[in-house]
Amino acid sequence: MGQLTSKRDGLAPDQVRDGNLQIPPTIVVSDTDSSASEQQGSRMELRRSSVYSTLDLVPQLEHYASTLPNCNSRSRPSLEFLRRTFEELEADIEVPNTDSEVGSAPESQAKEKGPVRFGWVTGVMVRCMLNIWGVILFLRLSWITSQAGILLTWLIVLMSVMVTSVTALSISAIATNGRVTSGGAYFMISRSLGPEIGGPIGVVFSFANALACALNTVGFAEVVRDLLQFGVVMVDSINDVRIVGVITVTVLLVISLAGMEWESKAQILFFIVILVSFANFLVGTFLPTTQEKQALGIFGYRSDIFISNLMPDWRRPEDNFFQMFAIFFPSAIGILSGANISGDLKDPATAIPKGTLMAIFWTTISYIIIPVTVGSCVLRDASGNMSDILPGNITDGCVGLGCNMGWNFTKCIQSQSCAYGLANNTKVLSQVSAFSYLITAGVFAASLSSALGFLVSAPKVFQCLCRDKIYPYIGFFAKGYGKNEEPLRAYVLCYLIAVAFILIAELNTIAALISNFFLCSYSLINFSCFYASITNSPGWRPSFHYYSKWTALFGAAVSVALMIMFTWWAALITFGIIFLLFGYIYYKKPKVNWGSSVQAGTYNMALSYSVSLSGVEDHVKNFRPQCLVLTGPPNQRPALVDFVGSFTKHISLMICGDIIMEQDGQTRPQDTTDLLVKWMNRRKVRSFYTPFTADSLRVGARHLLQASGLGKLKPNTLVLGFKTNWRDSSPESIEDYINTIYDTFDANYCLCILRMMDGLDISDQFDFEGFISRLHMNQGFEPDESVENDDQYSPERKSVDGISDRGDSDQNKTAFQNDQGKKTIDVYWIADDGGLTLLVPYLLTRRKRWHRSKIRVFIVGDEQNMEEGRNEMIALLKRFRLDFNNVTVMTDSERHPNGKNLSRFVDSVAPFRLHDEQQEGVSVQELRQRTPWKISDKEFEAFKLKSERKVRLNEIIRRNSQHAALVLVSLPVPHRDCTSALYMAWLDTLTCGLHCPAVLIRGNQQNVLTFYCQ
Repeated sequence: MGQLTSKRDGLAPDQVRDGNLQIPPTIVVSDTDSSASEQQGSRMELRRSSVYSTLDLVPQLEHYASTLPNCNSRSRPSLEFLRRTFEELEADIEVPNTDSEVGSAPESQAKEKGPVRFGWVTGVMVRCMLNIWGVILFLRLSWITSQAGILLTWLIVLMSVMVTSVTALSISAIATNGRVTSGGAYFMISRSLGPEIGGPIGVVFSFANALACALNTVGFAEVVRDLLQFGVVMVDSINDVRIVGVITVTVLLVISLAGMEWESKAQILFFIVILVSFANFLVGTFLPTTQEKQALGIFGYRSDIFISNLMPDWRRPEDNFFQMFAIFFPSAIGILSGANISGDLKDPATAIPKGTLMAIFWTTISYIIIPVTVGSCVLRDASGNMSDILPGNITDGCVGLGCNMGWNFTKCIQSQSCAYGLANNTKVLSQVSAFSYLITAGVFAASLSSALGFLVSAPKVFQCLCRDKIYPYIGFFAKGYGKNEEPLRAYVLCYLIAVAFILIAELNTIAALISNFFLCSYSLINFSCFYASITNSPGWRPSFHYYSKWTALFGAAVSVALMIMFTWWAALITFGIIFLLFGYIYYKKPKVNWGSSVQAGTYNMALSYSVSLSGVEDHVKNFRPQCLVLTGPPNQRPALVDFVGSFTKHISLMICGDIIMEQDGQTRPQDTTDLLVKWMNRRKVRSFYTPFTADSLRVGARHLLQASGLGKLKPNTLVLGFKTNWRDSSPESIEDYINTIYDTFDANYCLCILRMMDGLDISDQFDFEGFISRLHMNQGFEPDESVENDDQYSPERKSVDGISDRGDSDQNKTAFQNDQGKKTIDVYWIADDGGLTLLVPYLLTRRKRWHRSKIRVFIVGDEQNMEEGRNEMIALLKRFRLDFNNVTVMTDSERHPNGKNLSRFVDSVAPFRLHDEQQEGVSVQELRQRTPWKISDKEFEAFKLKSERKVRLNEIIRRNSQHAALVLVSLPVPHRDCTSALYMAWLDTLTCGLHCPAVLIRGNQQNVLTFYCQ
């Protein structure tokens, strides 16, 4: 293991000490890397330091490898380590390195051969060419040429090449934007567009490769049955295909299980066979034609044959250009074969672009050559009958181009019974070639190489998908074996799928789905490249520059258009499967973060909208209560979080502010913020979390009021929890709390204070040995408060020690998460604050849990004008378009309160009374200086009437709202000369004795409701 050692020898005196400045010792690291030791043995490496400090290292590649998940690599010194004093370094001179532990590897391991890795030729180019060269090259291209003509056939080839080339450019850009591991197309799409899109494509693409393996195997089996013409039937034509197909795919599985090295050797053999067969065909076009070949319509290169085959000749009503395009295009689905084994390439970033583009180039040349050569040598129609040769130069009654060459194919042409020629025979290439058996070998090699390529690709992609743990129950197939981490289990699964569809033998319908699956992959790869480009993410830096975001978008659009154009019903099925798989991931939200371009796009949209919103003036119709909620650690006051979330979710801004005391900030765990955000996400609370370190609650709240938010996304409402333990708190704590309220009004903020009768803080329910015990409570709230009643919380008492791993075990249920049924929300609109007192309960009733609750509005009035005042309020509420019809006028609010209740209020403020009139020989000023927070007798008398009104209002509230689900009361605005203890007593009196949550609420005296349209 690497370690830091002190090295002072050889340093000049001025290097060691410059005045009072001491230079830290030089760092030498003894490093033995396990992977390097297998190839080069252990080595001693000097980790070079910068000129600033011997601890501060120069940039090194290995420092950036740690950004990969689950990657053990060396990391640079932390800021805390760099800031250590020289004395601390002297005391702890040996600092463990962050290298992964490396044991002493045995000699046998050092000599062990590493995993097989391929270059761009054998790993990508050859593999892609083999999959592009399928049976269509040998058995269908000549027939397509007869139908569409040479010119349209070239157009079909070039259009296919356009789609594949654009996709290849997008693949090259994505593959060179960082290191590509195993997973091929799935890896590229998922890391670019996220798991929601990548996951469905991974499933569909793996399945499509398995089906493509079955299709190519069936194609090989049909060739064995039809081309060899042994005259031997094992069972019948269909079962013969099944038997040969199962045997063939089993042999291919054995080759795959033998390892990538053997599979690569088999592919090279197939490649050589196809090249030889292709050369054999070209040589055959130049050889003199015999009468046997001429009877088949083969005459060698002739200009008149070339001209006659230039234009299309559709033989059936359903034949057209797009029909021929649909038949040819599946030959282009092999361009991802190299990318699919990206984990087995030496340098995927170089191999994938170079190999894929070169494969497209050479296969395009071959697909261009065959139509023009075969179209210049072979007639569309020929009988194959040697007796059709014309005697002498007699051409009377002869129809067709063969007449000019001494053959009369008129009979079969007119009766449409010609068995040979481009339009009638799929074996034209073998008939033109020098040796027909080499073409048969080429057909075998093309079909088997494609089947083998798909059989290898499907498990590789599926293994990567399984390792990402996006979908359940598939982790069994993630295990790899051997040096190359071969997915043996996935191989067997792919084999079983292929065998199942080979036994079905009716694969025409499945073939349409496969083309759509691959086209869907092409579309998403192109869209990934386009979307990553337009997001302007600093992380999008592909080393392959020969691409354009607009060509990528064009490729995506063309791919979707081709899906619908080829087989519309297969396109609908593909879209349906993708959406179902997408919906599952979107609902489950797997815990992965790949830095996808979707994240960059979301950031760009949020930034753009935030900036554009800053230029829009506020309007009362668009007012939203954007709340700064002083929750402390949110999981300790879930009721406060749930209350605000009930009327801000999907509507407006919510920020949970956590004010941390200076003395507690040093001991706060570094991952606290992440854990609390995860807690809110599991609770499905749409809120930001902002911790702030300050000396006191007031200082922290003041800074949060000024600095929270961004542009127009800035809080306008402060939400506090009620300080239930105010009687037992220190005077400074009460002063801090009340001054926070003063600062809120001074900042022109609205204010809400939530009171739960059993308190807000539930930290006593947690195991203080665990994580939450280390989250220090702000003493401006209720640190000593206990929860004894379980009416508003669930009876569960679970520790959140494992907050990041225990699912919903740390989610305490509150009253705001219950269905409120037909209970009432009582609003005591005592003072006109601009309408916030009415807006908040209205927003609550838009939530599912509150939508059946009825809102009752209570206003102050007198008996003489009670009915008039009620009607005026109902008319105002109707103009506000609020469905509040239950209005009650409180005519007895000015009555003298009950003596017992008034005595209770007097007793509550007694400990905070100055009683200056009862103390002789001491001036009021002296008492004030000693205890500035206490209430003088003069102040108590001056505010006596106001105090009685608060007590009386509490009596009315308790009388009317015993069974309410929620009570909202207008918050009295404090006078500057009102002491904090007296104002705290008023707030306590207004809401005491209730059995439901109570909210003291006050707007900022500006309209938040309007009945105008502009």
